[in-house]
Amino acid sequence: MELTSRQNQIIEIVKERQPVKSNEIAELLNINRATIRPDLKILTMMGILEAKRKVGYHYTGRSLLNILGSYIKTISIMDIQSEATVVEETTSIYDGIITMFTKNAGTLYVVDGKYLSGIVSRKDFIKAMIGRKEVESLPIPMIMTRMPNIIYLEQNESVYDAAYKTMYYEVESLPIVTKEIDEKGRQRLVLIGKVSRTNITRYVVNMGSNAE
Repeated sequence: MELTSRQNQIIEIVKERQPVKSNEIAELLNINRATIRPDLKILTMMGILEAKRKVGYHYTGRSLLNILGSYIKTISIMDIQSEATVVEETTSIYDGIITMFTKNAGTLYVVDGKYLSGIVSRKDFIKAMIGRKEVESLPIPMIMTRMPNIIYLEQNESVYDAAYKTMYYEVESLPIVTKEIDEKGRQRLVLIGKVSRTNITRYVVNMGSNAE
């Protein structure tokens, strides 16, 4: 998303002369007042300018980058989530490798029924195959990351939260979970989806495309 040349000119005029009325801005730009009305509306809606009746326009000090950052924090991860590639705890390492490549997945989520019990990445599979010949019989839980080392997202988190966690923890994707108490009184994580770096990148690209 980019501001037009005229919108940037309007911002500079408001910065220098605030408070300034729309007719004064139009006169300085040597154009009709009606011509800049849509620009002023867009800039005030975005929060870059503030309009005060009978006073004029003020600059809020917020940049386009600030506004986009704030906007991303309002977008729920549920709007960009995708289906997780799942295997059961009884799956062998070999079958997990096959599943990962046939599903073109970067991460496998290991479940015990509906509960998330572990995560396996491509790096985990590579490490497991080095120096081992029994991958066809070894169960996948032997190489998976378990709680409390699983980094996850909950439904109330934002796209910003997902982007921050994937970057900070250097992971390809994150499970989206809800918490539930099982029959033994233990808190468990119910897997409902995932957010990957690809999900986040696709969202940002689509947002940029829609702004053209």
